[in-house]
Amino acid sequence: MIETTAVTQHLDQLHIPYTFFRHPGPVHSLEQAAAERGQQPEQVVRSILFRLASDDFLLVLVAGPRQIDWKALRRTLNQSRLTMAKPEEVLTVTGYEIGAVSPFGLPQPIRTLVDESVLAQAEVSIGSGVRSTTVILKTTDLMQGLGDVEVVQLG
Repeated sequence: MIETTAVTQHLDQLHIPYTFFRHPGPVHSLEQAAAERGQQPEQVVRSILFRLASDDFLLVLVAGPRQIDWKALRRTLNQSRLTMAKPEEVLTVTGYEIGAVSPFGLPQPIRTLVDESVLAQAEVSIGSGVRSTTVILKTTDLMQGLGDVEVVQLG
């Protein structure tokens, strides 16, 4: 059963090929998600929302288990203060719950940074907009769909 989400609608509009995947049950870890998808943890792209100011947000895409170096992120942004967005901010700004966030199908454009770790894989999976589901696509298609985004080193 193919499900339509804001993410799949956006990808369809861009003519970006993808595979929609539904997990058989709740996902409790990055490793479980990757295993069920037939992927390595590094192929699971996390979309993390940061708050820079009261109404200024930034989305960072990072590969699987890789941790974001906050100092590198602050330096990249030339910003002394930033925080991870609270769950209610994530839902309000992206329209998605934590665990389903995607850079596609957002209510309004959000500046997006892609950590270079994402580019190390030929195929990745990203949030589909709905928990316990994902969209699997080629990294080149992901980058084409994202358009003019900044690739940075944050790990």
